[in-house]
Amino acid sequence: MLEASAHRQLKALLQGEGAERWPHHLTLSRLVARSLRRQDHTLVRLVPGTDPSWWIGLLVPLALGETPLALVVSDALRQRLLQVEWPRLQAVGLSLPCWQGSTAAPEGQLWLLSHQELLKAWRQGSLGPRQLVIPEAEKLEWQLRQAMGIRLEPQDWDRLRRSQPAAEDSLLKLHQRLSQRIFSHPGHGRQPVALAPEEEAPIRQLLSLLAPLPDPWDRWLAAKGEGWCSWAEVDPHLLQWQGHRQPLAPLRELKGLLGGRGAILVGELAGSDRTQGPPASALALGLKPAVTVDLGDPPLADPLPLYAPLRQPLPNSPQFAEHLLDQSRRLVLGQAGLTIVLLDDADLRRRLTSGLAAEFGSRVGQESTAPESNGVICCRWSWWLDHQGRLPQPSQLIVALLPIASLEDPLTAAQVNELRRQGRDWFRELLLPDALNRLQRGLASLRRQGGRLAVLDGRLRARSWGRQVFSALEPWVQLNRLLPR
Repeated sequence: MLEASAHRQLKALLQGEGAERWPHHLTLSRLVARSLRRQDHTLVRLVPGTDPSWWIGLLVPLALGETPLALVVSDALRQRLLQVEWPRLQAVGLSLPCWQGSTAAPEGQLWLLSHQELLKAWRQGSLGPRQLVIPEAEKLEWQLRQAMGIRLEPQDWDRLRRSQPAAEDSLLKLHQRLSQRIFSHPGHGRQPVALAPEEEAPIRQLLSLLAPLPDPWDRWLAAKGEGWCSWAEVDPHLLQWQGHRQPLAPLRELKGLLGGRGAILVGELAGSDRTQGPPASALALGLKPAVTVDLGDPPLADPLPLYAPLRQPLPNSPQFAEHLLDQSRRLVLGQAGLTIVLLDDADLRRRLTSGLAAEFGSRVGQESTAPESNGVICCRWSWWLDHQGRLPQPSQLIVALLPIASLEDPLTAAQVNELRRQGRDWFRELLLPDALNRLQRGLASLRRQGGRLAVLDGRLRARSWGRQVFSALEPWVQLNRLLPR
């Protein structure tokens, strides 16, 4: 039986290595083996910040199973698989032949797919009966959106005009009209500029009369309807702009991908979804889990020290920037370890970085990957989530602004407008769950090793939904005043 064989092989491997191990290796291995044997759907939810050593518990049953498989991985996970985990399997005599590329893998080999290759294989029907194994399920929607997205570079307009010389004048006028609209936007250069459907309609109407179209224009023309969003990003130095078009709900576009095939999803799914079954995004993809399991003990035995003063100003108040700088100075003062300041607002982040650098000198940097031992890194939430595993353990995290997506982002605004049209609570259904997930994942390293958390966003106590944020931070203990550490 596959479960017993995987259990035995993994136990021998872990005992042979003799290192301290994640406590749920064997459980994960048996769950994966069971799902492979039954060819059903299984969802495994890990605690945010789970050590990546859990990978070996996933791979051992894959090496022992005989069913055709496709493993969907990001570039970082592919590198870990080939350079770290695959040699571990080889060392104990386990064979896991891996096939890479867009053509279907030969029988008996594990097909490694990027998210873009997964889309291509599914659309071409080359996936066949293969079961899918998808780690990093918490990033699945974002990764698929990136894979499905279309980007228009300045040279793509030149290529289009050269391929359609009869329409060159019309294309040039339409491009000039769009450029004038984009560069006249008051926020261009600092934030993306949303492009409304009626602004794209003339170019879409013209392209529908032209054929053939060079890539990516054929894909751009096919990506139509209310389920897509367009915006432009401006390079203020070159006075050029890039066009972007992405689906609002990529999993809805791929509905049925998991129908009729087994699937195993593993991810650090936190927030409100943990107590309400599979996340809505996974259900939209066609996931119907026969088994849903949470793995991982609470990563912090002692409560997290939390500094969140009463009566803090709101982010939109004129006093907020001064409050942020003053409180950050007090928090950094006397700290012997690394401090991370999390702030998505670019202008406010630059001001805060300059103010702290004036006080603490070169130890302050913006999104630096080589900080001093007592350094201060001011960064975006997305940057921290991508880099926290490769940086020294921080002694404190300062949440200058909670990770609630801004409605100035065209994609977020389009998603909110869609929920508004349906009469749904867009904040509690979309923005708040996403913020709680990002918050819990961002605190993972702090919870593992201990440290202090400071939240300087006045909405935490001023808004009713702040209670849900406090619940997501459990266990914690309040710090009423700052003491040197």
